[in-house]
Amino acid sequence: MKSLQTIADMRTASRAARREGKRLGFVPTMGALHEGHLSLVRAARAQCDVVAVSIFVNPLQFGPQEDLAKYPRPFERDSELLKKEGVDFLFAPAPEEMYPGGAVTYVTVESLSDKLCGRSRPGHFRGVTTVVAKLFHIVEPDSAFFGQKDAAQAAIIRRMVRDLNMPVEIAVRPIVREPDGLAMSSRNAYLKPDERKSALILHRALTEVKNQFDQGQRRGAALIESGKQVLAQEPAVRLDYLEIVDPDTLDPTEVITRPALVAVAGFAGTTRLIDNTLL
Repeated sequence: MKSLQTIADMRTASRAARREGKRLGFVPTMGALHEGHLSLVRAARAQCDVVAVSIFVNPLQFGPQEDLAKYPRPFERDSELLKKEGVDFLFAPAPEEMYPGGAVTYVTVESLSDKLCGRSRPGHFRGVTTVVAKLFHIVEPDSAFFGQKDAAQAAIIRRMVRDLNMPVEIAVRPIVREPDGLAMSSRNAYLKPDERKSALILHRALTEVKNQFDQGQRRGAALIESGKQVLAQEPAVRLDYLEIVDPDTLDPTEVITRPALVAVAGFAGTTRLIDNTLL
């Protein structure tokens, strides 16, 4: 595995692979890797000839009161995990490499970026789309792999790629969960034992919504209420939102007649967690 720190070196490596006719898969991450990330790497490995992974804790997607400074950065551990998975290129730039002084250009997907997490975290998705657009231009992948846990992010990136005619296929892979149902997340490391136990209510609420849907309920409001009743059983978790939306537009769905996304966000202690399921 080649570890690359500069944009020039990453471009040289990816273009050399493409000149050889190899299909390049890309997994963008912020590090603190877990089994969810590694499942994306394995999907890229299975579908592509060459795999690149980026580790970059992107300052643009953190708000002023959020956890940029304390975000976990176990780089040596992450690097070893990626070597074991057969990754070809690890791109790990410094912030000043990605954002040179005086940079004032951003990529914003209007209308989608202020929904779900975008409503709670103003500017978050602008930071995500800006860095992902930059990474796509640097790495020039044929396919990029994202996790379903960040469903709103995936929808926004798909729209960005479509609107800007970026020549990259977006592959979204299923959520990877702990044995007890908790969606894997780098932020789970922040949870105290009692908070982690309380956080399981998010998955239980989604399961109840899915059960009600499977039993024939199609009204969005009724399904949301069934989930909120479950969430009310765990007062230690503070609900941010529970919504049922169109997976592509993120607009609320009043009556479910086609595939829909149930998305939830809540705080266990000071740690904000998200989860979702598809109906």
